[in-house]
Amino acid sequence: MTRTKRGNIARRRRKKILQLAMGYRGASSRIFKLASQRVTKALYFASKSRFFRKRIVRALWIARVNACVRMLDLNYNQATCDLKQSESNVNRKSLSQMAVLDPKALAFLADIFPNDSP
Repeated sequence: MTRTKRGNIARRRRKKILQLAMGYRGASSRIFKLASQRVTKALYFASKSRFFRKRIVRALWIARVNACVRMLDLNYNQATCDLKQSESNVNRKSLSQMAVLDPKALAFLADIFPNDSP
């Protein structure tokens, strides 16, 4: 079997990993084996954090809406239930933006809610 020299291909692959590891502390940015491990772990955490960020942002929307709705003597649970009963197509993100930028609009929406709750 003949010997295969992987000059350009291997160099390109290592260079790509080291380029991703640029800025890491110590030998992690210079030594390929360490850099490869750090980059793999970093990419894993990056993908995991994208989903985690969505969870945090949604919780922030809910907290904002709850704070604004409590000033109207309701709570978040009642408000969302009433919104669903009124068949309104307003999502949590837009409710949150209303709560922050225009609380009067949210108060107007609260007047539209059916008042079945005690």
